[in-house]
Amino acid sequence: MAKGCSNQNKLQNCCPVERTLDLIGGKYKALILWNLVGKTLRFSDLQREVTAATPRMLTKQLRELEEDGLLSRKVYAVVPPKVEYSLTELGESLRPILESMYIWGTAFLHKQGRTPCCSMKELPKIQEH
Repeated sequence: MAKGCSNQNKLQNCCPVERTLDLIGGKYKALILWNLVGKTLRFSDLQREVTAATPRMLTKQLRELEEDGLLSRKVYAVVPPKVEYSLTELGESLRPILESMYIWGTAFLHKQGRTPCCSMKELPKIQEH
């Protein structure tokens, strides 16, 4: 099986790894997704969790994730405005990838003699369909 894509296929973005990275490879996208697994958060909650992201960058990444169908944005008609973000079914399907990233990253940090600065939170159980 060939590892690379032909030039024609690259134009169509059909390489599964490349396409996945296109979807979750933004500077803060994986962290946003990780924090939304199994729960709904407001923008201010996400800002507290993804502290390195400026409000503008966080908004940009959230919009891209919404456009790609990985998260949903629910706006409430109240004053002050209330907006909540949650993962779609497609977004929730990334859970195993995100968990694997956490496990791999923890092992890598340990090999460097470092301790992870976050812990693997208790994630809600995956509901079988």
